[in-house]
Amino acid sequence: MVLGMSLATYTAVHVTISLVAILSGLVVLYGMLKANSLNRTTALFLTTTVLTSVTGFGFPFMGITPAIKVGIISLVLLAVAVIARYPLRMAGIWRKTYVISALTALYLNVFVLVVQSFEKVPALKATAPTQKEAPFVAAQVAVFAAFVVLTYLAAKRFRAEPLTIVKSVGKAA
Repeated sequence: MVLGMSLATYTAVHVTISLVAILSGLVVLYGMLKANSLNRTTALFLTTTVLTSVTGFGFPFMGITPAIKVGIISLVLLAVAVIARYPLRMAGIWRKTYVISALTALYLNVFVLVVQSFEKVPALKATAPTQKEAPFVAAQVAVFAAFVVLTYLAAKRFRAEPLTIVKSVGKAA
């Protein structure tokens, strides 16, 4: 039992939150590439990504596992992203700081998705039973390379909302 739920139910809730975080994060990434803030989707992404890490700590574990380390790193990145985006309003260097920290947190979620896929999906597990085989390594290298390129492009293209200058138009007398 975890938080009054069976382990199976808790796992299903955690996985659902994680998938929402990843999907909304990919939409946010697309928005960044198109210089669009997507405020509501961003709030969903940040919230569900925090919840993904927090609910990850609820699983029974012994000691500090790689998953716990990823969760801690993700929460630190998310704290930086939230502070850079909201209180600091992405001013100056905080825009790139937001992009890099948010997308690195998204990468960590996708990294874990690949790990879990190779553990849980029989066809993938058969290709890399110890997760040291070429298919697993190739998948992780491809995901990492894609995120490096996409994060670089997003950091270059994403701009905070421009200030709108409103001119008063007076009537001629």
